[in-house]
Amino acid sequence: MSKVSVSISNDFCPQTLFLYGTYKEDGTPNFGLFCWFSYIWDSELGVMACIGGEKLTKDRIHATGVFSANLVTEAILSLADYFGNTDGYGADKMDIPVETRKGAVLDVPILDASPLAFELEVAQSIPLHDGEVFLCKIRNVLANEELADDTKTIEERLQVIAPVRTTCRTYFSWDGKAMGKWGEPMRKVRSLDNE
Repeated sequence: MSKVSVSISNDFCPQTLFLYGTYKEDGTPNFGLFCWFSYIWDSELGVMACIGGEKLTKDRIHATGVFSANLVTEAILSLADYFGNTDGYGADKMDIPVETRKGAVLDVPILDASPLAFELEVAQSIPLHDGEVFLCKIRNVLANEELADDTKTIEERLQVIAPVRTTCRTYFSWDGKAMGKWGEPMRKVRSLDNE
């Protein structure tokens, strides 16, 4: 197959989505949607997370040095899209029904509806021109019990939770079907909020 040069982007390189959880100064949970997330090795498994631009999530990570990373699945995509497309500095962002709990090890909000969450402590940050990379220690991983069920195959367990991926500004289901452009799934959250 022949190759052609295309614009510089990460199109057609699907990425897993996470909701980063922090607490505002008043103790209210705040979540933001991010996909620049991967793993590092530094004597133990760690996480690298990049946040571009000015965001409340980044401000709160600077203030506390900790955050959670909650896996986004098909079941919570509308909520995740809402969190990713609603300004964190807005006073009413979290005025929606959402169940959270505190982390088991760190003082971070965990989204109950997410089947897997990392509790992360920043070990080092690397400021960039318009972004920042956080190198983090994984202090705890909280998972739904069904993910620890070794009687089921990994494939079966992944199919149950159905993680969402994104590329080309579009969300994709676990089986590769388009689930909407960025900003579309959140309409369900706002329509429920207005009822």
